[in-house]
Order: sequence, then structure tokens, then C-alpha cells
Amino acid sequence: MNDIIIGKGNLAGRGVYADKDFKVGEVVISYRLRPLTDQEFEDLPESEKMFVHSHHDIKHLYSEPERYVNHSSNPNTKQDLDTKQDIAIRDIAKGEMITTDATKDDIE
Repeated sequence: MNDIIIGKGNLAGRGVYADKDFKVGEVVISYRLRPLTDQEFEDLPESEKMFVHSHHDIKHLYSEPERYVNHSSNPNTKQDLDTKQDIAIRDIAKGEMITTDATKDDIE
């Protein structure tokens, strides 16, 4: 997506930032998740395993840029795991870090 950029942050030293203003309800990031078998997960380098989350009992490897969205207890996006997107839950200004509630990453 051309509307976001990767910069410095807390997750592996990186974060995702808005490169434009987003309005509430707008799609900020569309995920490109790669489903993994248990064996594929085991074969991943340790440095990649931190970017794996389970959705509906399937492990998914997050790609760039979504892997660098930082956690916040007061996020500006929500995850829609059915459509594989982060949606703005309030207006987001250009230059603002994109955040989500990472406690909702892994669901059964």
C-alpha cells in the first residue's frame, strides 16, 4: 500500500505510519497472510516466528507491512480477521503511527 510507510517502532525496531490522512471506517492495511502447516512453522527461523499468529486454529505468517503494526491499549485501528484488514476506528493523521490491540491477534 502506498498510503503507509515503515519506520522506527517497538516491534522488531519498526512501526507502520500513515502516509496520508485516514477517516474512521477506512481500510488502513490489507493483510497478505501466509497460512502455515505445523511443520512450516517449526522450520521458520526464530526471527520470523514472532510474526506468526493463529486465526481460527490456523497459523499465519504476517508479511510487511502488517507485521510491524505496534500494539496499543488505545489503538487507532481494529483488526478484521475475516476480511484480513486493519480498519481505522478513529481519524488518523498523516505521520501518525498505526496501532492495534495485539491482544486480539490470536483467536480460536
